[in-house]
Amino acid sequence: MRVITHPHELRRSDHKPRVLVPTMGALHEGHLALIRQARTVAGPDGCVAVSIFVNPIQFDRADDLDAYPRPLEDDLAACRREGVDLVFVPDAGSMYHPDRSTKVLETSLSTTLCGATRPGHFDGVCTVVLKLFNLLQPDHAVFGEKDFQQLAIIRRMVRDLDVPVEIIGHPTHREPDGLAMSSRNVRLTPPQRADAPRIHRALFSASEADSIEAILRTAQSGIESPLNRIDYLQLVDAESLQPVSDLTRPSLLATAVFYDKVRLIDNQGIPARP
Repeated sequence: MRVITHPHELRRSDHKPRVLVPTMGALHEGHLALIRQARTVAGPDGCVAVSIFVNPIQFDRADDLDAYPRPLEDDLAACRREGVDLVFVPDAGSMYHPDRSTKVLETSLSTTLCGATRPGHFDGVCTVVLKLFNLLQPDHAVFGEKDFQQLAIIRRMVRDLDVPVEIIGHPTHREPDGLAMSSRNVRLTPPQRADAPRIHRALFSASEADSIEAILRTAQSGIESPLNRIDYLQLVDAESLQPVSDLTRPSLLATAVFYDKVRLIDNQGIPARP
């Protein structure tokens, strides 16, 4: 396994299929599922590449950036066990020039959900992902569906800018109690961790309601507890990510929930209703 720490070291000289799994590290079983999907796509002779970079320009809170876990040695060991071929571990100084003045903006899908409550977040996501695509030149890239909005925005960026990378989505990986796997879960206190599975239960239960009002009401009542605060709870069109007025098209019930300073996201797809 090659570990590369500077963009100047990245020189693709082969024609083997290359599949990228972009991460911010603190790898958990959900990330490993993405890596295994990447190996399936790349084949035994292809290259599976993992980037580990806590991207500062996508954080809207300095305390969240500072607290983000960075267990690099554990992450590298996990990559070795999974047979990763290349790991790119740059620092912020090598990724961003001090006087940088260019960023990537998406102006439609990023206006709701996390984009509405975290201004500038998806500018940072699009900018770093495009940089990773340019540097690593993958044929495919794998992203988790837990970050559904991010996945949709990356697909839109690739489409609109004619980036020659196929984007592959992977279903949300969950703990046995239903909590969506996240690197932030380790920052939950034991009572918060015991409470957090209510998010998935509430979304799943609400998805079976028969009206927009009932879906949102059921989800809100199921999520709320004395330990948390809902950042947003929205029912949006699964393609445009805009609020829905009826259920005749596939939709997405999505939420972000704070446990103290730890922000968790989750979503539940809802099929079209006749």
